[in-house]
Amino acid sequence: MRWEELQEETCSVARTLSVIGDRWTLLILRDAFLRVRRFEDFQKKLGISRHRLSERLKKLVAQGVLKKVEYQSSPPRYEYRLTEKGLDLYPIIMMMVRWGDKWMDDGNGAPMVYKHQGCGEYFVPEISCSECHEPLKPREVMPEFGPGTLAARRRKKNG
Repeated sequence: MRWEELQEETCSVARTLSVIGDRWTLLILRDAFLRVRRFEDFQKKLGISRHRLSERLKKLVAQGVLKKVEYQSSPPRYEYRLTEKGLDLYPIIMMMVRWGDKWMDDGNGAPMVYKHQGCGEYFVPEISCSECHEPLKPREVMPEFGPGTLAARRRKKNG
């Protein structure tokens, strides 16, 4: 499978990777969630080349993850803001934080902690069932083919 073909796969992980599956894109998203908005600030914080940053931002805008918003008209200057589609990536970023805090902290503890404004408490991100709200554990989840797989099979058969 070629990188540019990922978005055509009948797999939600592959399709998601086609949008956010490289290190620079994930770091740009991390910073966007930390309220970095402007090209120069992304570049300074990440140490990424202007060309590569421009490519990644254009792709995220084209995919509807970020939107470009003018904040100055003369000369025109833009900032990048997360869209609803982009905000829906928050659980992915937070689960990466959880994994990194657990396995990559070198015994020093988490480099950043998070406080929930709703209750005022510090928290550890977790994934829970939308129906019973219990934490999800891999050994307790049974994947099954969904309607997207069945539709893809019909298209392939008829195509």
